[in-house]
Amino acid sequence: MATKTPVSKPTSTKPALGLIGLGLMGEPFAKRLVERGYSVTAYDIDERKIAQAVAAGAAPGASPAELAAASDVVMLFVTDTKSVERAVFGENGVLTGTAHGKVLIDFSTTELDATREMAARLERESGMGWVDAPVSGGPPAAAAGTLTVMAGGAEEHIARVRPIMADIAGRFTHMGPVGAGQSAKLINQVLVGSQHALLAEAIRFAENLGLDPQRLPECLAGGHADSAMLQRLLPRMAARQFEPPAGFARQLLKDLDMVLAVAKQTQTPLPITSEAGMLYRLLVARGHGLSDSTAILKLYDKPPV
Repeated sequence: MATKTPVSKPTSTKPALGLIGLGLMGEPFAKRLVERGYSVTAYDIDERKIAQAVAAGAAPGASPAELAAASDVVMLFVTDTKSVERAVFGENGVLTGTAHGKVLIDFSTTELDATREMAARLERESGMGWVDAPVSGGPPAAAAGTLTVMAGGAEEHIARVRPIMADIAGRFTHMGPVGAGQSAKLINQVLVGSQHALLAEAIRFAENLGLDPQRLPECLAGGHADSAMLQRLLPRMAARQFEPPAGFARQLLKDLDMVLAVAKQTQTPLPITSEAGMLYRLLVARGHGLSDSTAILKLYDKPPV
């Protein structure tokens, strides 16, 4: 790991930021924050990723606790609920290094009930606020500062982080109290997972009809079937360009599993989403968990002769 160095406060009025998780989304996110003039401390369990963030201008964090002590606002970009729990409440976690008045922003997609419980515990034991702020848009949007962010949290905590969101998000919507951001992300994933499967079916159907699927975005533009996904994703899918991944198939499956669990709790029938979840489970079982989520088209392709 890079040598521990003192973290200085920013000379401007911008808050000092700590970023935990430097993966597909976290790495471009860290670079964006540095470019926007923030003092950023970065941490990941992979020391190579810390080194990459340091090369981009961030300071290295030896642990989530050290990072929290050096930061006014702590940000999480990790893979799942257990990873959030470890980063915040585990050994040398955020809780041991934080103080009253600071705010944690969880950009991860995590379980709804667990999010509410963790937020209540963190505030109870440290006085630190919690904003759940899952995102949509992928790594390119993280790098460009055009992410769609759906947030849940208390009004005072949202007010604290809103100026930061202006630098990193194309759209930031406060949906309600803690947990509301995760609830909105569940809806987002209902639409994403189902539309990925529908695009795959449309591509294969077009090919079987003798049509060039690459022409569908132009053909359908402006009609009822038009969408951002049709325009942006279908050409890549039709060309079988699944790498580099903008989002892992296994992550979308994890999200769809959370959607269906909450749907069961709320007695909400989601038959189409359930089918999409089954398809992604099959895709991951076939060894494509680390492929882009658009690789669901592989399930519709004919095996080579």
